[in-house]
Amino acid sequence: MRATILNCTLKPSPEESNTDALAEVVAAGLRQLGTEIRTIRLVDHNIKPGVSSDMGEGDDWPRIREEVLNSEILVVATPTWVGHPSSIAQRMLERMDAMLSETKDDGTPVAYNRVAGVVVTGNEDGAHHVISEISGGLNEIGFTIPGQAWVYWNMGPGPGPSYTDTDHGHQYAHQVAGLMAKNLYATAVALRENPVPASVDRGED
Repeated sequence: MRATILNCTLKPSPEESNTDALAEVVAAGLRQLGTEIRTIRLVDHNIKPGVSSDMGEGDDWPRIREEVLNSEILVVATPTWVGHPSSIAQRMLERMDAMLSETKDDGTPVAYNRVAGVVVTGNEDGAHHVISEISGGLNEIGFTIPGQAWVYWNMGPGPGPSYTDTDHGHQYAHQVAGLMAKNLYATAVALRENPVPASVDRGED
């Protein structure tokens, strides 16, 4: 089993990322289940604006897209800014828009039979809104979103410490992250054994 984590932090490497720290808790849970993990910090790459899978010379998205499609599990991790996903996360979804019309040889949409979950951090409220936006977009593109396939951490409205600055709420967040990992893995196994077909024969009316 393979999983790709797309970290949509605005902080370039090697700057410390709170979002990466929480995503790593999910990754640890997946590793315990035997999953191979690849984490990509999108801000470190040249992802051109657009809604195509390949925007031409200098565009790094095609390689990232290949990593996603070579994995059964996708985890999108994003900070919260003014109550919304990061601009990097929005650009990721815009580039994935091309997958809506891309199919495998059997006619199955390329994102089908893959599962996805969401990790959100931030020192302000809005996590559920961010989870809904990312999950809704991924589901429309074709990913399966299991129950409890998300985890978030924040300090509530207003300024305050970041995830790595405090232990506040970590026990609960880590518990949820572990459950998220198990649900992602279980659903990925189920889809591998019983994939969504390219078409459904509804039979006679």
